[in-house]
Amino acid sequence: MAQRKLFGTDGIRGRANIYPMTPEVATALGRAVTHYFQTHGNGKRKKPLIIVGKDTRLSCYMLEQAFAAGVCSQGGSVILTGPLPTPGVAFVTKSMRADAGVMISASHNSFDDNGIKIFDANGHKLPDEVELELEELVLTPELMTVRVGHELGNAKRLKEVFGRYIVHVKSAIKGDVDLDGMRIVLDCANGAGYKVAPMMFDELGAEVMLLGVQPNGENINLNCGSLHPEKAADKVEKYRADLGICLDGDGDRVTIIDKNGEVIDGDVLIGLFAKMLLDQGSLKKGDTVVGTVMSNLGLEVYLKSLGLKFHRTKVGDRYIMEYMRESGAILGGEPSGHIIFKEHSTTGDGSLAALKMVEAIKTYGDELTKILEEIKLYPQVTKSAIVNKKVPFDTIEPVQAMLKKVDEQLGDKGRVLVRYSGTEPLARVMVEGERFDLVNSLCDELVSVVTAELGQ
Repeated sequence: MAQRKLFGTDGIRGRANIYPMTPEVATALGRAVTHYFQTHGNGKRKKPLIIVGKDTRLSCYMLEQAFAAGVCSQGGSVILTGPLPTPGVAFVTKSMRADAGVMISASHNSFDDNGIKIFDANGHKLPDEVELELEELVLTPELMTVRVGHELGNAKRLKEVFGRYIVHVKSAIKGDVDLDGMRIVLDCANGAGYKVAPMMFDELGAEVMLLGVQPNGENINLNCGSLHPEKAADKVEKYRADLGICLDGDGDRVTIIDKNGEVIDGDVLIGLFAKMLLDQGSLKKGDTVVGTVMSNLGLEVYLKSLGLKFHRTKVGDRYIMEYMRESGAILGGEPSGHIIFKEHSTTGDGSLAALKMVEAIKTYGDELTKILEEIKLYPQVTKSAIVNKKVPFDTIEPVQAMLKKVDEQLGDKGRVLVRYSGTEPLARVMVEGERFDLVNSLCDELVSVVTAELGQ
């Protein structure tokens, strides 16, 4: 496959107003997306309908308008939803029978970054080959017909789409699950879920204590949300809450805090949900749960003890979803808290996963702690090395020699993985094994070698 110039593991992402996250690129991408669905759509509309959502970053105003201008200039119609979680944009795209959906967000990154994710008519993220075709159109605009006169498109803003998404997510939990009397701490990261998530849990009857619901354009993910659950954990303990829920900036992932104020690892959540779906009959022995190359070996061991299979994909929930669609799997996710329940969503959904956690609390009661303790994760250390170039690791002899050393010391009860970040100038180094001290030292050694070879 050709080298990608704009798209990374999850859309296009970078520093806002610096290439490629500029208004000019956003406009060109708006044109490209519209042109693509004009030529590859179902033919029902002369003017493709594109849903455009966003999070709360200051730069979203700039990029939202620029992308919409590109759609209109190419003869498409735009519906602007305002701040809405990524899974909400995916759902609304399918619900409104639009041709495509676009989310403007840099997810868990700081406010001065931004990004653009694109969904097809069914709410699925676009495959690599389609992103490559869009890149070609962006970089070679003469491939697209210039629209004039009555061929130009239009845009409008709709706020009532919130309700559609809230009803959809609430319907994902069992009808007999009651949140009355539950005390929940909810941190919305000053991000895309700051309106809809509180409404969701409030409507279900929970007593909700809120954090991260006062976005100002610059405080998204700032010492709050899924990457910084400390404040929420303190409140869980202080108010003796039943649960803490921390979303990230675009609401597609979650960090869960138990009633003791302890963070539950994302892989442990996946193991718990697999058991619950198995006990409910939605999963059967021999079925597959999907993770990534970063998923903990302990999760795989636990799933096998339940009689389930485990499959690893590349990092990124879109690759998980692609395999789920191919294989028929209904549960997948990443350690970071991207969890996909395919029967209810086409992408990771933090609020939905949180409601499933409520369902697990109600299902297992006092037994829940015992179940969580059964999912024993291996010590895993992931560190980053800043790189100035991204050369295939198998061509760098010192890195290969160090990888061989790590493999020999870990034996068959450990794993090592080196990969490049799809959105930042970083190499991710992950080492996993039975002993933390060994895993940590080997990870440090490997990071040093990678830095020495690629950080110059």
